[in-house]
Amino acid sequence: MGTLNRWERKVESWEHSLLAKVFRREPVELLDALRRECDDHAVVCSHSRVVVPNAYEVELSAAVHGKLARRGGRTGQLLADSLARHGERRGYEWAGPLTVRVTVCDDLPNGRYRVTGSPTPNVRADAFAGHGDPVSDPAR
Repeated sequence: MGTLNRWERKVESWEHSLLAKVFRREPVELLDALRRECDDHAVVCSHSRVVVPNAYEVELSAAVHGKLARRGGRTGQLLADSLARHGERRGYEWAGPLTVRVTVCDDLPNGRYRVTGSPTPNVRADAFAGHGDPVSDPAR
């Protein structure tokens, strides 16, 4: 088990250095902010169950978003993958499917980014618009 943990730390270290070189620190700071948001909103349900929010929104200033978009549009997926690994290491249980949404916002207090997290329950596929309400739809 110790060997596996060392490998995970090594991969995470490599990932941080790669992201820092490619994206100039913003994603590394975003990763830390996402992890803090996750950890700060953890709810301990029992000694073996800790539930954390599953829907995260990363609001970026137009300048930062533009830099990240020019280097590839995979920022949200990279952040979600890293957050998933963080949750797995901590033994967290997500409140639903994990999502990280990256958007542009012009009125950020620090001028660079803001991270928020919230629990969003699972939604059944047949409950989406165009499929009718599965509870009140008389056709079902």
